[in-house]
Amino acid sequence: MRLLLIAPPGAGKGTQAKAVSAHYGIDTISTGELLRREVAAGTRLGLSVREYLDRGDLVPDPLMRDLVTAAVQEADRRGGFLLDGYPRTLAQAEEGRRWAREQAMPVDAAIYLEVSPPELLRRLLGRSGAEGRSDDREATIRHRLEVFETTTRPLLDLYRELGILLTVDGEQSVEAVTADILAGLSSGS
Repeated sequence: MRLLLIAPPGAGKGTQAKAVSAHYGIDTISTGELLRREVAAGTRLGLSVREYLDRGDLVPDPLMRDLVTAAVQEADRRGGFLLDGYPRTLAQAEEGRRWAREQAMPVDAAIYLEVSPPELLRRLLGRSGAEGRSDDREATIRHRLEVFETTTRPLLDLYRELGILLTVDGEQSVEAVTADILAGLSSGS
């Protein structure tokens, strides 16, 4: 099983990624977690991406590609993956599709968690207080939501055209969202 998880910041990607990955026995690959680990470890990559993360901007494609490729290949050898946070742009999606075809690793579904902007802001401000993440300040949050709208939302049309988009109402209870994802994946819709 090879899945993509697409949603704006605060939609519950991490929570749903864990549940879906556990259900299918596949790895969760969170680009956000991978990047935060690099920053915390003070690696060369971490130092080069820190400023992007702090501003809420997307990390440049070449850096993301290098980070994601190795993780995806390793997870695929273990039976599959749920990729959270990549691709985020049409250019990344097209490059990813070419790479997946070359590797004979087609994506089975792209899951989109749909959540309204006011609810996203409420969730992220709450998370900021609870976790103290540097990318969860209000100005950064608003910028991240704008970035999602302009650069990532167009992916939905691409995946819809490819027939692999599964849209789920992300404002339901955690359990209901998980149930809808699993039902959608099992029915192939």
